[in-house]
Amino acid sequence: MGQVAFDTLQASEELQTAGLTSEQAKAILLVVRKSHEVADVATKRDLEDMHKDLTVQITDVRKDMDARFEKTEAQIALLRKDVEHTANGLLIKLSAVMLAIAGLASTIVTVVIKLL
Repeated sequence: MGQVAFDTLQASEELQTAGLTSEQAKAILLVVRKSHEVADVATKRDLEDMHKDLTVQITDVRKDMDARFEKTEAQIALLRKDVEHTANGLLIKLSAVMLAIAGLASTIVTVVIKLL
């Protein structure tokens, strides 16, 4: 995180103008400086940088998601073609079985008629 800008010389002069001694002003400024050192304060620049980083990361995630969705859609399209191909193959085989059964039934009827 960034440091908060603080002009200690100007602050010292203002405190002395207000009637404090040089030693009192230095003591106050030392306390203020130490409080700033331990404070984990984000500056406007820190927030702007973070915003830029997050914007880039979000853009990257969106691109990755779009690519994955496109890949998934392509895989689904291939699966649909496979299912359609399999269904057509089964329909052809079912038709062949039905024709064989009809032929067999016709042969059986013909044989029975000849036997009678």
